Amino acid sequence: MRFILSAIISVLVLASCKNKDEVPADPDVYYTCSMDPQVVEYKPGKCPICKMDLTPVKKRSGENKDELQLSEQQVQLGNIQTDTIRNRSIGDQLVLTATLNFDQVNTSSVSSRVMGRIEKLYYKDLGDYVKKGAPLYEIYSEDLNNAKQEYLLVLEKKKAFSGESVIDFDKLIQSAKNKLLLWGLSEEQVTNLADANKATSTTTFYSSSTGYITQLDIREGDYITEGGTIVKLANLSTLWAEAQVYTSQMADVNRNSIATVQLPDFDNKEIKGRIEFVNPEINPDTRINLIRVSIPNPGLLLKPGMPAYVLLKSPQRQTLTLPIDAVIRDARGATAWIQTGKNTFKSVMVQTGMESNDRIEIKSGLKTGDVVVLTGAYLLHSEYVFKRGADPMEGHHH
Repeated sequence: MRFILSAIISVLVLASCKNKDEVPADPDVYYTCSMDPQVVEYKPGKCPICKMDLTPVKKRSGENKDELQLSEQQVQLGNIQTDTIRNRSIGDQLVLTATLNFDQVNTSSVSSRVMGRIEKLYYKDLGDYVKKGAPLYEIYSEDLNNAKQEYLLVLEKKKAFSGESVIDFDKLIQSAKNKLLLWGLSEEQVTNLADANKATSTTTFYSSSTGYITQLDIREGDYITEGGTIVKLANLSTLWAEAQVYTSQMADVNRNSIATVQLPDFDNKEIKGRIEFVNPEINPDTRINLIRVSIPNPGLLLKPGMPAYVLLKSPQRQTLTLPIDAVIRDARGATAWIQTGKNTFKSVMVQTGMESNDRIEIKSGLKTGDVVVLTGAYLLHSEYVFKRGADPMEGHHH
């Protein structure tokens, strides 16, 4: 019995001596490596990667679970830079791919008013420039020739029965003349016909518009029906820049936006224009809409078919902005990191708006005066995931 009691006392003495030699762990301190910050231990020692002594880091009392505290070495190695957010000017700009095209408002068609055979074309190539009043084509038309003969016959009858007939030849002459005018002859041609007192087998017609030939489907010797198109002419003093817009971009298209057409073939020359048309119907197959911007074409240097870009710029306004890289975005939303204390950072959810160059608008989630992380936000995000084993955005959505 005495032996058992002596053994128990010896064990208690040894345990008491051992406890005196051990240093209790401080729950507010953890150890990490300045070269490998992913190493986190709760007792002193050496880094298992680089074998350097671990550095103690003091935890903040009452530390928020959403906050992340780094050592001075981690801040330096991660190039964590902050700045105070403030209002600044920003304007939205939408860049659209476009192609120059004819301004359909300034295009016209020259059609035949009579049926017949085209005997001669004065312009035979696409792109030819036609002035208003220039001879365009000659046509052989039985109907027109009969009408001319009818007009000459009435003139002849009036001379033959002048003063002897009760028939009002003036009305007959005017009626025959009106038919010729309706079929496209000019007053001068009708006068020349009366002076010559002889009708030619073919009739020359003149252009009623000025422009470049964009369509010429008729050839010499072809027959044309009444109302058939001879040529289509386009005035190139103004052009359309036709741009494609995806449905997701339609909300950013404002009819009052400043429209600028940029021309890569002319060293990115920019021409101011105005939005003439926004197609009210969406193509269901491509989900693409069409807008047209009218631009002037001084010197007629610009040609239909040239590539272009349409830049739509909204008016500048004052708002909170950040560099785009300071905001972390994914399918669930957007977050930014703010500094809450020395080397201490917290992830906050933000609502973003327009983007311009390298800046992004912050609509909510931050206020003027917040100290925001400008560079190193993705490193903070990765460090948080490594230490907490969770995405900082999960807490916001929860």
